[in-house]
Amino acid sequence: MKPIKQIFNQLIIVSSCLVISCASKEEKPTETAPNIIYVLADDLGYGDISVYNPDGKIKTPNLDKMASEGMRFTDAHTSSSVCTPTRYGIMTGRYNWRSTLKQWTLNGKSKALIPSTRTTVASMLKKQGYQTAFIGKWHLGWDWAQNPDVVWNAKNEKNFNDIDFSKPVGNSPNDRGFDYSYGHNGSLDMAPYVYVENGQPTAVPVTNTVNKGAYSWWREGPTAPDFVHEQVTPNFFDRARNYIKEKANDDKPFFLYLPLPSPHTPILPLEEWQEKSGLNPYADFMLMIDDYMGELLHTIKESGIEENTMIVFASDNGCSPAADIKQLKDKGHYPNGIYRGHKADIFEGGHRVPFIVKWPEKIKAGSISDEIVCLNDFMATVAAVTGYNLQDNEAEDSYNMLPVLTGETLNEPLREATVHHSGHGYFAIRKGHWKLAMCPGSGGWSFPRPENKEVVDTLPPMQLYNLKNDPQETKNLVEEYPDKVEELKGLLTQYIKKGRSTPGSPQSNDGPETWKQLWWLTENNESKQ
Repeated sequence: MKPIKQIFNQLIIVSSCLVISCASKEEKPTETAPNIIYVLADDLGYGDISVYNPDGKIKTPNLDKMASEGMRFTDAHTSSSVCTPTRYGIMTGRYNWRSTLKQWTLNGKSKALIPSTRTTVASMLKKQGYQTAFIGKWHLGWDWAQNPDVVWNAKNEKNFNDIDFSKPVGNSPNDRGFDYSYGHNGSLDMAPYVYVENGQPTAVPVTNTVNKGAYSWWREGPTAPDFVHEQVTPNFFDRARNYIKEKANDDKPFFLYLPLPSPHTPILPLEEWQEKSGLNPYADFMLMIDDYMGELLHTIKESGIEENTMIVFASDNGCSPAADIKQLKDKGHYPNGIYRGHKADIFEGGHRVPFIVKWPEKIKAGSISDEIVCLNDFMATVAAVTGYNLQDNEAEDSYNMLPVLTGETLNEPLREATVHHSGHGYFAIRKGHWKLAMCPGSGGWSFPRPENKEVVDTLPPMQLYNLKNDPQETKNLVEEYPDKVEELKGLLTQYIKKGRSTPGSPQSNDGPETWKQLWWLTENNESKQ
């Protein structure tokens, strides 16, 4: 009689990927629950992977190989063009702007964004009998233990005396569906610099550190003795590989969420990678990440779980100006490909990202999909893979990608439309080739920024682009196609008011209700919610 462990195949997902793994070819069953691993890169641009940008100067052989063995999406998007909101969308299958966070991100002291009543990918899979693990950059908030002698101030990122690092945190990843968790709360440039494992800080900070080098800058703040910035990315990869080895032969499938803190600032390539790209430290960092991805994929193969493993690789938003985009372009590398803008923007460069899925048993090698997808779609896809029936108050903005992955011919687009969101909280909606942005400029950090009043005040309040004819968003067609403007504006309004963009009963958005960016909802005295 075969042991139970041979009954389960494996699913793995990586963001900047998604992964599913399985038993060896000799032992694998035909239909089994896969393991799931999701690897998410941070601030990695659409053009930073060479299979997406053959003319680019950064070569990523390991990610290229992964694409050649799976499916590469050319039109994949994050729900936001900054960190925290995208992570919210991945974990919940819900647009970030429906949460209480309406713009920008949380900080290293922020409390938990996802309420305990909301289903996450992890809690859903745990109900399905999965072992679940988080290793990496959380950036969705948790509740640090408070020092009773100091008034708590979550927004004060310069004073950490209100935190008691010797006590467990509340509302940790363990409280959101993860059996095991290890990571830090904010970005790698956001203090406090403390690892938390299963809700307990691994060490109490003993020093305050700050590094203001050209590329390795991070904010000053408490730093635990076991927290070394340069080693954080390698540490997460090493722990992820060990977890895979440990769980590969278990009698239960596992879900591993591996959100990286890189290549986001601080840009810290290890010594062996420094100056290896011939471009700049960011490019060196990219080479290092690709190499570590190669080691992760090799571990999956060596563990005998590759064949029925789904691997997804994506990024949380476009490349950041911190990479020194101008310097890279001057040397012939365009980190966001042909697309306009970068991280934080409503333009394509802010939210169009690489998205690679490898699943040898289900996905034809070398496949390319032009289907429009969103990272929110992970939850509905995993639900379909594992046979979970989503309720009306779960994954309200998530579409099942499984038919696309398995090569089915769709009679209509997977998504009716997709909503984009900028760092400042401005909206855009994409349907087919048409994209309507509800702001006059970038809505983020590139020119014209919302702060550039002398420019944006002279522009039309909306922007309409045909991405098939104008992928670089150079010609605003808002005056030429008023009917298309009204159609898309009406659909966006419907999605916001209904509390969902998928079929199902209406749901409520989380407060506050006064969103200054939603000026079009108040036209003709319409209600905002």
